[in-house]
Amino acid sequence: MMKKNVNRRNFIQTASLAAAGFYVMPFFASCKSDTSTRHPETVNKMDKDFIADLDLQLTALPSQTSIYPNSSTKTYSYKASIIKGSEDNLQNIEGSYLGPVIRVKKGDKVRVRYENQIPAESIVHWHGLHVSHENDGHPEHVISEGETYYYEFEVMNRAGTYWFHPHPHKHTGEQVYKGLAGLFIVSDKEEGKLNLPQGEYDIPVVIQDRTFNDNKQLQYLGDGEMDRMQGFLGEQILINGKIDNTLNLGANGKYRLRLLNGSNSRAYKLAWDNGEPITVFGVDGGLLEAPKKLPYLILGPAQRVDVWLDLSQQSENSRIKLVHLPIPLDMMGGGMMNGGMMGNSSSNHLPYDTQFDILEIKVGAFAENNAQLPGELSSFNTLAATDAINKDNPRTFTFAMGGMMEWTINGRTYNGTEVAEEETVKLDTTEIWRINNGNQFSSDSDDDSGMMGGGMHGNGGMMGGQGGMGNMMQMPHPVHIHQLQFNILNRDADKVDDKLWEATKDGFINEGWQDSVYLLPGMQMDLIMRFEDYKGLFLYHCHNLEHEDMGMMRNFKIV
Repeated sequence: MMKKNVNRRNFIQTASLAAAGFYVMPFFASCKSDTSTRHPETVNKMDKDFIADLDLQLTALPSQTSIYPNSSTKTYSYKASIIKGSEDNLQNIEGSYLGPVIRVKKGDKVRVRYENQIPAESIVHWHGLHVSHENDGHPEHVISEGETYYYEFEVMNRAGTYWFHPHPHKHTGEQVYKGLAGLFIVSDKEEGKLNLPQGEYDIPVVIQDRTFNDNKQLQYLGDGEMDRMQGFLGEQILINGKIDNTLNLGANGKYRLRLLNGSNSRAYKLAWDNGEPITVFGVDGGLLEAPKKLPYLILGPAQRVDVWLDLSQQSENSRIKLVHLPIPLDMMGGGMMNGGMMGNSSSNHLPYDTQFDILEIKVGAFAENNAQLPGELSSFNTLAATDAINKDNPRTFTFAMGGMMEWTINGRTYNGTEVAEEETVKLDTTEIWRINNGNQFSSDSDDDSGMMGGGMHGNGGMMGGQGGMGNMMQMPHPVHIHQLQFNILNRDADKVDDKLWEATKDGFINEGWQDSVYLLPGMQMDLIMRFEDYKGLFLYHCHNLEHEDMGMMRNFKIV
């Protein structure tokens, strides 16, 4: 890996060039472009030999949604219809801009005829699903308005809560923000043997933050470059695409809440306002081996959890709230990103370091069901570190701010089908990937004076830790790896700020199969994964969608 040191002189030189728009990041010799993976003219054909159990028409189109009473908000929406299959395969969320909930069984063969009718290039990524390169929704497969892309795949995942959303480079954040997202729920025989909540007791809960202008229209990146650098943070919480965050549930009922953090960049510290622990029994890749009780839950962007809610002890007409508890993540204030280099902020976004409501449960009339949460949910073998071919030398990926104010992975940004040597893996192997949220700038001088010392990097300096740009650069990064589910081997928080770690340490779930993790500033994690079934080009990236759109995304290639 090439590492670029930035000393006082070359930092000033390159910063000046960048400000003038003349600086170009150096080309990495270890990278190569694999144009063989590019889809022929991006538009593919339907395979007549593929016999689908479920055949769907899915269309992305501009829409008008009544988010506020007596007003109409311009949005984008996924609309779906069944060509072949059961009505049970599709569940619409009434009055919402969000796409339908698609429900399938493990082993189902699915065809989706995706038609793009929005005035921009787009493609659909099936988040968390184990599919081939052609079905993963790579940005190189984007289609234009009026074109159709055919997805044809067998559902190979365990029962779990997955989702789908756009994945065009540089425009994912905007398209998701305008409404393009939906849940993809998988069931299987193992889960079917359990007496978990079903039907009206199995409830999707998509959490998003949004900002509206005076005309009740969605406002995206209102603070311009500052919103891009930190990731969009909204002023209001929406549940399932609605400003009404109330769920009317029945007394004595037992419910499965499928929580998805569908926000562009915001993480949540979720807790019940009555002090009861939050009980989680599933994560990204399906059921845990056993339920886990937490005082609160840290839910990063793109992460999903299954939460057990038992209202048997709640009386009719009582109320419970799911709230966000304070996290010391409001690092942007007072520095160069707030009223300094990037201009004055006009945002009134919900601050991280205050408590606010997420969801309100209104307990209504008696609605008992016989669902149960067993102590043992699932039996599966996690991947063993001893089986990793690189157990003594994990691949390392650093998510950080690059020398020219770019969000990078190992100093690189997304560049089409480009793949570095360290991003090429072998089929049918198990590996450990070490991801870290590291320091962004390095100096070749030990001098602590001047701009790189007390002036630029030191406390109170330009890059320093007291209100300077250094705060902005030390941001969490929600990391997502396409095409597979992994296990977490460890989470090293030695370099995480003590106050931040103390406020979050009891809310992480390290068990089970996952595809997205929330990487705090200074945190390092070892993930173990297996590459199987499919060769091809896949993505890994920061799921802060603004960071992703700025290029904090790379390919890995299975050969």
